Amino acid sequence: MIKRLLQYRFLFEELVKRDFKKKYKRTVLGMAWSILSPLLTLLVMSLVFTQFFGRSTPHYTTYLFCGNLVFSYFSESTGQGMASLMGNAGIFSKVNVPKYLFLLSKNVQTLINFGLTLCVFFLFCALDGITFTWKLIFLLYPIVCLVFFNIGVGLVLSAFFVFFRDIQYLWSVFTQLLMYMSAIFYTIDNYSPMVQNLFLLNPVYLFIRYFRKIVIDGAIPTIWFHLLMLAYVLIVLLLGGWMYKKYNSRFLYYV
Repeated sequence: MIKRLLQYRFLFEELVKRDFKKKYKRTVLGMAWSILSPLLTLLVMSLVFTQFFGRSTPHYTTYLFCGNLVFSYFSESTGQGMASLMGNAGIFSKVNVPKYLFLLSKNVQTLINFGLTLCVFFLFCALDGITFTWKLIFLLYPIVCLVFFNIGVGLVLSAFFVFFRDIQYLWSVFTQLLMYMSAIFYTIDNYSPMVQNLFLLNPVYLFIRYFRKIVIDGAIPTIWFHLLMLAYVLIVLLLGGWMYKKYNSRFLYYV
């Protein structure tokens, strides 16, 4: 795969540039929306939920930001990845190129947006009185895992979307449900241990929880927690890769 990426490096770079420019085309603020959009969402959530959930939660603004940061990246990356094949059908139906290039270019574009927002996140942490420690370097683990998890989910969704256009509406409803099940604006401490363990079935919650453990609690999650996260990543990557390999030749007949 890496060899083919290097072979099509020029095309890949042009796809990333095109996707990035296309997102901010005809906008006054341009790239500033990468930072303003999550900040405005955070402001609204903070105003709405602080009175209900934030009174007893230390560093509630940072707590909210962790959840919103991770979930927004996941939602944007998978949503754009889902349409990556159909949006570039005019190219791969005429030229024989690796179809996963279109998905990867979308993921690079959303990763850049995530990186910009992450810088603002650390600024907010400082303003919220968060103490930075050497353990922050462990954030690289959930970030890398999240990148590959998004790619895996994008592979699955984009393959399904070629054959079933209804998947876009189902995914929209599912992500809405997933947002409420990811403990973005509330804590799960008051639930029973059995219910708390059920949240671990949600991979997005794992990423959010990891961020909060490192940034707010200054603690490193257990090895078991790391392995569970890695397992989710490998499952979706293998499933997505298998679907692309199995249906690669059939994509042309449905676009």
